[in-house]
Amino acid sequence: MSETNEWIELSRDCEAAMVPAGHTVLLPKGTKAVITQSLGGSFTLHVPEYGGLMRVANRDADAVGQEPDATTTDAGESGDLESLVWGQLKTCYDPEIPVNIVDLGLVYDMQLQPASDGKQHVEVKMTLTAQGCGMGPNIAADAQYKIESLPDVEHANVEIVWTPVWNPNMISPEGRAKLGMD
Repeated sequence: MSETNEWIELSRDCEAAMVPAGHTVLLPKGTKAVITQSLGGSFTLHVPEYGGLMRVANRDADAVGQEPDATTTDAGESGDLESLVWGQLKTCYDPEIPVNIVDLGLVYDMQLQPASDGKQHVEVKMTLTAQGCGMGPNIAADAQYKIESLPDVEHANVEIVWTPVWNPNMISPEGRAKLGMD
């Protein structure tokens, strides 16, 4: 994780999602911000001019003065596809919480289903820490994009579900330690 208290200035226009509403806005070149979180290839910016936090995707890393994160996992290094998918899910973060969605206990299910040409469809069921969180579609899209970057995946579907209702007891021991809950 990378956090700074240094002001940056966007080097070009880029899209950002407002946190927690999830609405997309175009931040113009020259906008001043502070990077508050840099995890899993996305960047959470504090942008006072726009009223708070914004999430910028990996594809716009250069606009915030950062290097893009290589999120595609090499299938030869990590083993079977199921492990690779879980690895990709562990690179997805809520823009306000420095723990990945797996260790937060947000991913309820992951299934592989045969597709064409020996590839697989991946079905993921996940939830959010709060039903009113507008960032859900952004987090799900991030997970889908990262899973689909795997060479043996034809398509991924990441569905947001509300049962069972998430609670802090679902956070893994690793996540609890990261959050100082133990």
